Amino acid sequence: MTTKQDDIIIKVEKRSVTGKQVNQLRRQGLLPAVVYGYKVDSYPIQMDRHSTSLLMKRITPTTLVSLDLDGKKTKAIVRDRNYDVVTGELLHLDFLAISMTEKLKAYVALELTGDAPVLDEVPGSLVNHILNEIEIEALPNDMPERIEVDITGLATAEDLITVADLNLGDKITVLTDENEVIVSISYVAEEVEPDELGEELAAQPEVLEKGKKEEEEE
Repeated sequence: MTTKQDDIIIKVEKRSVTGKQVNQLRRQGLLPAVVYGYKVDSYPIQMDRHSTSLLMKRITPTTLVSLDLDGKKTKAIVRDRNYDVVTGELLHLDFLAISMTEKLKAYVALELTGDAPVLDEVPGSLVNHILNEIEIEALPNDMPERIEVDITGLATAEDLITVADLNLGDKITVLTDENEVIVSISYVAEEVEPDELGEELAAQPEVLEKGKKEEEEE
């Protein structure tokens, strides 16, 4: 299953401040960004920093946004984000303007859903989420924001899910190797209780001594 969000509109303004002076914009509560891509000569923009930073927490690399510049809207995706390495604050965004009739390539996150029966049937079993994203190609309107992977079919320790098991329909082309494993099952080794371990070790000398006597008697 794939999931998408409603159309997201971001109000932006043309930006005249560039270079090191963009720090002034940030102090004014504005976020610098740039737009480039399909039929677009690269141009700088700015937008509200606080609301955009909150918005970026739920936007994925395939989320479609509409950049509203004085009423003119440009369809785009967020191609790059620049954060402060110390504070974690969002510093800059790159928007890629796109054509709604040309296919895009992008990496999409894989999200596990459901409960695996094997966890109840096999004590000590664990679900290993090995592959977190896959690369796909599709038209912008067909691009999912994330792909849900149902694990309710994992009933035995030998079961696994590969890329080939994903059913994304004929509008999406999967570029990742179909043999890549997304989910597998493993075990957690049972821990020996200290008391049991002590009893086992204590019994060893007795067994050895008994064996030694039997050998001498022979």
